[in-house]
Amino acid sequence: MKLVFASNNKHKLEEIAEIAGSAFQIISLQELGCTDEIPETQPTIEGNALQKARYIYNKYKVNCFADDTGLEIEALNGDPGVYSARFAGEGCSFDDNMDKTLSLLKGTLNRKAKFRTVIALLYNEKEYLFEGFVKGDMLEEKRGEKGFGYDAIFMPEGYNESFAQMSSTIKNKLSHRSMAARNMMAFIKSNQQLFSETIV
Repeated sequence: MKLVFASNNKHKLEEIAEIAGSAFQIISLQELGCTDEIPETQPTIEGNALQKARYIYNKYKVNCFADDTGLEIEALNGDPGVYSARFAGEGCSFDDNMDKTLSLLKGTLNRKAKFRTVIALLYNEKEYLFEGFVKGDMLEEKRGEKGFGYDAIFMPEGYNESFAQMSSTIKNKLSHRSMAARNMMAFIKSNQQLFSETIV
């Protein structure tokens, strides 16, 4: 099955493609020929995922999905949440966001946090939402060189490594985006009467 992933983030594309396997052909916005700056102006993670997917579906008339992710930190009352990608301001880098987060948490004993991803799938004009989350703790310093986003300062529950220290194989088994993507693909496979392309 061909599905456009409404993203040009190479890290996300690699992660989703690895999870999808041979049953799904994941097409990037670059392959689609889309260079637009897709709006993300909704106040919720679900709203942003839907907004991005609807933008691509309405403009290109292709079956597609989009994701949005938020890091929800207990000690920061759920922030940065929907603003995770631009927590340190417009045009900020991953390091800028991590540095601001570490600064705000300095001296804080409660390090509990949760990564949450919502995927919005648009297929033949119908909309479906899938969620994945992983609980863990915020570290006091960056660890690891892999991954992206806040991976270097987030340690998932039950592990002693940050996401940025893990191999992609291990991370893809337990990450929030992985869980949401697996939920979407399992739904498609178990509800093939809703989809025009057969999944083997």
